[in-house]
Amino acid sequence: MNLPGHGSLESILQDPSAKPLALQLQELKDITNNFSKDRQLGKGGFGIVYKGLLPNGEAVAVKDLIMSQFQGKQFKREVDNLMKVQHKNIVRFLGYCYESSHQYIEYEATHVFAESPKMLLCFEFVANGSLDKHINEESCGFDWHTRYKIIKGICHGLHYLHEECQPHGSVIHLDLKPENILLDNCMVPKIADFGISKFFCDQKLETRATSAIGSLGYMAPEYISGNIVSKMADIYSLGVIIMQIITGRRVDVTSCEDIVEPVRLGFNC
Repeated sequence: MNLPGHGSLESILQDPSAKPLALQLQELKDITNNFSKDRQLGKGGFGIVYKGLLPNGEAVAVKDLIMSQFQGKQFKREVDNLMKVQHKNIVRFLGYCYESSHQYIEYEATHVFAESPKMLLCFEFVANGSLDKHINEESCGFDWHTRYKIIKGICHGLHYLHEECQPHGSVIHLDLKPENILLDNCMVPKIADFGISKFFCDQKLETRATSAIGSLGYMAPEYISGNIVSKMADIYSLGVIIMQIITGRRVDVTSCEDIVEPVRLGFNC
């Protein structure tokens, strides 16, 4: 017998054209065994990802966002951007949950009921994990055909974000790195984690952010020094990733040389 809500998640997995769903917190608790540690797939700066198991045996990924990093406006922005994208090289967005409860807590020598919001995102489960787990000195352990396939897939996904996802706009990822590229059973890459991405409308070429947020070693020099946001910021990150896939060398963020090295080697943005 299926628990309430699970049928909708099961059906959306069977229909590639189905739109993402509004999900209930309880059903996400049920499929992740109440967000147990043995279901954790990974943890990043913006949240913890859990494996969710549906009654029919299929798996999904549930991202529990960290409240100190993700407030309501940021959560809405990520959902807005995820709603705009659907491509074989972008991780599929299945649904979202935004629920609040009230907890009885101690505050200034008394007790109050404090609102405790919960923000979660649900995605397709990608079996081979993130690209960073496969990068090593043996050139990722992949043959040249597989490495080329991964690079080509990332390029297709990024081109879709920049040129094709909206008739008069584009999505700038701003945190493209191996940890945010997932590999499925057939080693097809899927770009993930749109937590700091920005949407450009009307073919806008660039803008300035209030501050540069991202991952050192993958951030473009003009983004670090001048907070300039453009498609070229993602292209710079792509160049770093391509070098890592080819050489099997990881980015050493302890050295500022790594930040400018792709430009010196010919990945001039």
